[in-house]
Amino acid sequence: MNVCLVNSKILRQLWSVVEQTQTSALVGLSDSDLVNQLLRQLDSKQALSSEEMNSVNSYLFSRTQLIRDLAFARSA
Repeated sequence: MNVCLVNSKILRQLWSVVEQTQTSALVGLSDSDLVNQLLRQLDSKQALSSEEMNSVNSYLFSRTQLIRDLAFARSA
């Protein structure tokens, strides 16, 4: 099992980005496009080191279904 070490500040910002992203983008993009878009948005708010980018990337890939589920719930 891979352990993704992402600090709490980055996690809060990341989930804020998810909440601010349009539902259509969250459900309409492929997993890799979704992760890349969220990473770009997060990186524009706070510059991330390459290690942080890798950790967030892994974290997002492991949470894509949760992100989509939350987007569907938001649109209902």
